[in-house]
Amino acid sequence: MTLDAYTVLSATFKVVTKIFFREVRTSGVNTVPTDGPCIFIVAPHANQFIDPGMVLISNPRRFCPLMAQSSFKMKIVGTAARLLHSIPVIRPQDLATKGTGTLAPAQEGDQIIKGTDTLFKEQVQPRDLLAISKSVMLPVLEVISDTEIKLKAPLSKEAAAILNQQQGVAFKVTPHVDQAQLFENVHKQLAVGDSILIFPEGGSHDRSELLPLKAGFAIMALGAMAEKENLNVKIVPVGLNYFHPHRFRSRAVVSYGSPIEVSQDLVNKYKQGGDAKRDAIATLLNEGYDGLKSVTTNAPDYDTLMVLAAARRLYKPASERKLRIEQVVDLNRRFLLGYRFFKDDPRYKELERKIKAYNNNLKYFGLHDHQVERTAKTVFSAAPVLIARVIRLFFFILVGFPSLLMNSPTMILAHFITLKKQKQALAGSAVKLAARDVLATWKVIVALVFTPLLYGFYSTLLFGYLYTQHTLQQSLGWSILFFVFQPFFAYLGIRLVETGLELFKSLQPLILAVFEPDAALNLRNMRSRLANDVTDFVNENGPVVLDDFNPDKFDQLEAKKKAAENWTWTGLFDTNKAEMIHNWFDDANLFNLTPPTTDGEDSE
Repeated sequence: MTLDAYTVLSATFKVVTKIFFREVRTSGVNTVPTDGPCIFIVAPHANQFIDPGMVLISNPRRFCPLMAQSSFKMKIVGTAARLLHSIPVIRPQDLATKGTGTLAPAQEGDQIIKGTDTLFKEQVQPRDLLAISKSVMLPVLEVISDTEIKLKAPLSKEAAAILNQQQGVAFKVTPHVDQAQLFENVHKQLAVGDSILIFPEGGSHDRSELLPLKAGFAIMALGAMAEKENLNVKIVPVGLNYFHPHRFRSRAVVSYGSPIEVSQDLVNKYKQGGDAKRDAIATLLNEGYDGLKSVTTNAPDYDTLMVLAAARRLYKPASERKLRIEQVVDLNRRFLLGYRFFKDDPRYKELERKIKAYNNNLKYFGLHDHQVERTAKTVFSAAPVLIARVIRLFFFILVGFPSLLMNSPTMILAHFITLKKQKQALAGSAVKLAARDVLATWKVIVALVFTPLLYGFYSTLLFGYLYTQHTLQQSLGWSILFFVFQPFFAYLGIRLVETGLELFKSLQPLILAVFEPDAALNLRNMRSRLANDVTDFVNENGPVVLDDFNPDKFDQLEAKKKAAENWTWTGLFDTNKAEMIHNWFDDANLFNLTPPTTDGEDSE
């Protein structure tokens, strides 16, 4: 491979992800077309500038990402965008300006809106939007005078309520942007067989489900094929499945779905214009949404997601075998399919109540689900293990503390900067819940900028000390060597501290086994009964949701383990996403981020 800017940037981001994430896996990469124009649609956009990098390191194809023009102004992000030949997108919200004067009260259904001391003729154009809150926009049809405008649609109940809250409501003018240049640039890329990457949700967010998709990717595909005959553009859905997107040393799975073929019938309808064109765009938009749903985990809220994750762990066939994290993500999607079908069923409601009660018990005892069975030890067998782990924990703290101390300035600075950016992002968005989607990005950016400066400072201090006792050449040589060595020392420290934390968290089930054996027994019995309930419910109702459901898939578990090298896993419900098993991970540890080489729990 030619060593160019794209390759260097990809290699650099691989190093970044190796440090920030404990594990990044991919699935479905074999479905990516080896040639021809592709539009990679990626969702959910849960990690701001980290997300394009995740596709960069996993995608066998090169691509030009679409990126907000405002992001080009940031030094690190802008430099990376230019190296990737990113296509700038002018976002109307980035051009919004504060309007002069205020809007007068109005009633639901009004189309004429009046202003006080406003300059509509000077500041507003037809097709602009007047923002009166984070989520409510008033589309302008006509500017009548400096104090009167006509809206494209009658005033909604929500908008009228805002305008009537007080005498005079401030507003922002969001201009209409002609994206002709953007579509021209995209069509050029696709016409020569290149690929582009787009996040159809728009901006990043921290919700548990997909936001409504924007129609841009559908218009780009249809427009490019309408312009150039015999052009075959494929749309490839890419799902970014983070276990905890904002947490350091978390895990992620990048899932590639089956390419979506753009039919010639849709292209012909697009060429007709009018209603036929809108129908073609809507059809392709829906196909893209369905494609993304097949590679992402979409829950209506985080509470439901946690309940279903617990149910998946309790389901006996899934918990009795070892799964890779991409397989866990796939099973979670299937449990969500069942949830959408049975969410109003009284039997599911009762099961959900029991799972929440079980989770509350786990929280009370400070345990994770995979630790419950570890409490099945006698006092005499648990006590020696507990003592040994406390000794090991002390060792890891002792060895890892110097590295932790050396890097603490970076961690402290990253903490305060990310909190500031989080508040700014939350204040400027109508879709973010807590703006956790910006945290990982700013942690990485702060580390990339400040860590070399910090190591340089330490090396300068060492040089100053050595220069008082040795020659310039010796002092400089040792200082440079120290600067080069520090990143490796820091990474070693991260792993030591990480292992120490895992050991610390693994103490709780042993403590419970030693000091509260009766409570531990009750918890194990509760889990066993609940696991039976979940398994019975899934096995009974699985065929209703999925035609290929197979409850007996893991009957020959031991034989399958022995034949692992020659066996392909096709999912609990026999999907066609088969791939070879090379490594096995304990399913009980996956949601708690415990490495396969340890038996402690993790923060997740």
